[in-house]
Amino acid sequence: MVPTVAEVLELDAVRLGGPVVLAGHQGLAAEVRWVHVSELADIAGMLRGGELVLTTGVMLPDDRRALAAYADTLADVGAAGLIVELGRRYADDLPKPLVRAAERRGLPLVALRKEVRFVAVTEAVHALVLNAQYTRLRASEAVHQTFNELAVEGAEPADILREVARMAGAPAVLENLSHQVLAFDPAGQDPQVLLDAWERRSRAVAPAGRTGHDARSGWLVTAVGARGSDWGRLVLVGADGPGTHTVLLERAAATLALGRLLDRDRESLERQTHRTLLSGILTHALTVSDVGLRSRALGVPLEGRRLVGVMLRQRGGPPSAALEAQARLRDFTESAALAVRERGLSALVGALDDGTVGVLVSLGPHDEEQAVLDGLAAGLKSGPPCLMAAGSCVGALRDARRSLLEAAQIADAAEHGGEHDGGARGYYRLPDIRLRGLLHLLRDDARLQTYVERELGRLLAHDAEHGTDLVRILGVYLACGRNKSAAADASHLSRPSFYDRLRRVESVLGVDLDQVESCLSLHVALLALDAVRR
Repeated sequence: MVPTVAEVLELDAVRLGGPVVLAGHQGLAAEVRWVHVSELADIAGMLRGGELVLTTGVMLPDDRRALAAYADTLADVGAAGLIVELGRRYADDLPKPLVRAAERRGLPLVALRKEVRFVAVTEAVHALVLNAQYTRLRASEAVHQTFNELAVEGAEPADILREVARMAGAPAVLENLSHQVLAFDPAGQDPQVLLDAWERRSRAVAPAGRTGHDARSGWLVTAVGARGSDWGRLVLVGADGPGTHTVLLERAAATLALGRLLDRDRESLERQTHRTLLSGILTHALTVSDVGLRSRALGVPLEGRRLVGVMLRQRGGPPSAALEAQARLRDFTESAALAVRERGLSALVGALDDGTVGVLVSLGPHDEEQAVLDGLAAGLKSGPPCLMAAGSCVGALRDARRSLLEAAQIADAAEHGGEHDGGARGYYRLPDIRLRGLLHLLRDDARLQTYVERELGRLLAHDAEHGTDLVRILGVYLACGRNKSAAADASHLSRPSFYDRLRRVESVLGVDLDQVESCLSLHVALLALDAVRR
């Protein structure tokens, strides 16, 4: 560490002079970058800040205002302090105007009551400064070596943050541009406390420049990105100051940016191209002829073939971190591509969103559609759990988009239907989604929403106004096949209580629940209500 004024005063070369601090005690923690010996009164123009000025005062002015101005100019340029040796110009004490001005500006003013060799003082201080600079250089080299090794090894963000936290002795957090935590290392602190209300706290810290220190929060922050595109921030929580760990944080940020680029490169060029072609088909970003040309160059002929769009959705709960989601999607995509290869199929395979992989299967002249889909479903069972939905088979590349969109709609309906598992085949086709799936596909249609309100609106309003649960009672009754005894048991109510509530449902809706058509209409409305609410 660079020595402070207080540490300089403890040196033997200075203590021989019997130093006495007369003013500016609050500035004793200032760092001393260099020592400058001068008797000139206009020395400020030769300083750059951080210097400790040594003088005997023989050429200082007599005028009170000029003495105060001398202290002011030293403070203005950021001098670390002023040491005046008594005996030559000032016998016993320093002038009061000089002392008052130094105290006002917080400039450390020290009187040496005994004569010292200034050259001994400068040598001692400069030795400390040079040692500190050498220590910093060694530390910087250690940082660069450590992160070079991490970059070469392809370390994960968690490993990089662990090293940052270890070197800095403070928690390190990697966040995206939405201030959501991607990875972190608490450095032994409580993670709950570290991440509590993180987004709100992080948004309040916006230092100028790519790297900056926020004194209020104690955060040292640097941008993370590459190729001119930032994608996150690296935060050191509770950093000592802007210069202490800047090199460490910036080097770690560069390693993270490089690692992200390498992660993208790890996804094969083939996978990237497949994804581009699938997205081009779905968004009309590519023409039919362009898709046919590019796919043929990839060894996946699409023109003049029968095509089937397939959508694969990951099952399981959401991952705990965004980086984990990226890794899981990459593995899921590679697993799907492996299943296609193992079955000897010709297909485009690529990730379409955070949880969906699209597959456009190209059937050869002798391929049977059902057998190909059965084989693909069987191959996928060895990989991560997923939901598979297949669209209709089309005979031209220009219709591939329709098959892919149909597969996406079937997957969406099946995912929310909750009553089928794809049957023995292990995947869904259009006939599998049935009524609940159909209603889910139509959930945004204003006509379906109007139907729900017409059938159930009064009952919903009654529940909202009176705090009752008649909609639930009706749902249980219809789900039990209009068996009142079974419905009462399922509702955990006595039969008289349940029958009374059914009569209230009939009264509010103005229907007869003994009529099959009325019950059918209400049952469809309840299923549609569930789809709309989803």
